[in-house]
Amino acid sequence: MKRAWILNDLFVRPEHRNKGGGKALIEQGASLARDTEAKYLTLSTAFDNLTAQKLYESIGFVKDEDFFHYTLIIQSI
Repeated sequence: MKRAWILNDLFVRPEHRNKGGGKALIEQGASLARDTEAKYLTLSTAFDNLTAQKLYESIGFVKDEDFFHYTLIIQSI
């Protein structure tokens, strides 16, 4: 089985958006994933986060329409 990298909780502060920071973070993650011979890098975003979706697709990410993602809440706040 090939290694996969999961990019969790990518967040760019509002005052730093539209300056290339998000793209730089993803490119660094992709570089590290390549260094470990990972097969792919995956991430998720909110359905209504169209700005992030546009960025991800511009980099080459492909929207996964084959799988649902589930979450089990263990602790409530």
